[in-house]
Amino acid sequence: MTPEELNTKISLCDALIVRKLVLDRKMMGEELSGLSVEDLQKLENQLEMSLRDVRMKKEQMLIEEIKELNREGNLVHQENLDLHKKVSLMHQQNMELHKKVSEVEGVKSADKTSLLTNGLDMGGNSSEHVHLQLSQPQQHDETHSKAIQLSYFSFIA
Repeated sequence: MTPEELNTKISLCDALIVRKLVLDRKMMGEELSGLSVEDLQKLENQLEMSLRDVRMKKEQMLIEEIKELNREGNLVHQENLDLHKKVSLMHQQNMELHKKVSEVEGVKSADKTSLLTNGLDMGGNSSEHVHLQLSQPQQHDETHSKAIQLSYFSFIA
């Protein structure tokens, strides 16, 4: 490329830059005083088209954001359902454990009541141990037999 051709291309580029700057200023509403009604109408149409493009881009971005938020909301909802199921299961297991504990406590209470009604008093202290001892049955009178039966039980405090 010759220096003259290069200078011509540079001049064209400079003219395009100046034209672009002038157009940008006009688009911003500056330097409108020298324009005809027809030029102003063209500028208005360009602005409307640009505004329409901006609105479409904004709408597209908002739609994408809404889709993403809906997707995240669905994930959170599913996680909430899963957690609710886990809590319900834990509640059910807890109720079953309470029922088992109540049954065991009921059996212990019934055993204690049975011991008390049979003449064995624990003195209100359930931590006392009961030791039973076996002995050979003896043929004695009835009073001696009852005394031996009472000696079968010894309590350790």
